[in-house]
Amino acid sequence: MAGTAAPASSTVPHPRRPLGSGSGGGSGGGSAAAPDGREEVRLRHWYENDLGWATVPEAPGEPLRLVTGVRFDVLEMPAEAGAKALRHLGPGSPVALQGGRLRLLMAAGGAEELPGLLDWLEWGALALDLRALGAGGRMDAPARPEPEHPEARPLPGPVDGRAQAVQGAAVWLRPPEPGCEVEASLPTLSAVGRAGGAPDLVRLVDSVATECHRARLRRAGRGVPDSQALASS
Repeated sequence: MAGTAAPASSTVPHPRRPLGSGSGGGSGGGSAAAPDGREEVRLRHWYENDLGWATVPEAPGEPLRLVTGVRFDVLEMPAEAGAKALRHLGPGSPVALQGGRLRLLMAAGGAEELPGLLDWLEWGALALDLRALGAGGRMDAPARPEPEHPEARPLPGPVDGRAQAVQGAAVWLRPPEPGCEVEASLPTLSAVGRAGGAPDLVRLVDSVATECHRARLRRAGRGVPDSQALASS
């Protein structure tokens, strides 16, 4: 388990720009804005028809949401802590960012296993800013990213600045690829002892828990109460 740690500079890749987004700078923080009717239809078609993911219609003016616990579960944490855990994911493992929170997709059933896994790894007694969404859960659907050109490939950037830039709206850092079965790329317990294939959920959770604990120690060193840190994340 992690003890005290020196402050570290974590980075995450720049978000992929959503389709139809302008080149001008957007407004600052605030709640996520829902797409207009035509854009929502296109977005729903992309998720349901191209990816095969279930969506949930919300009240008028609310963003489209993805159903968790069917094709995937979600492991959510502060972006500061999650950035270093990206090395434990495969290149095809989708990762989303919203309001300073990183969301890593994992195999369905992982959310149910998380409490026991944290206990087994001896992290269960600590208050970690780590959440999981499983059966019956919902997450805001990130906007469909633009096709990426090799010359415009995003570079890593500071977590704090990147979270500030996309405050409110959900975006893909590593978008899912249409035509690919997402399950093959998701962290799972069944990856233990298997050559290649899906990432190991045990290593991922241990790494994420370690970084969450280190982030909490850094906040404590700066005199930031947990309640204030959670409110701002």
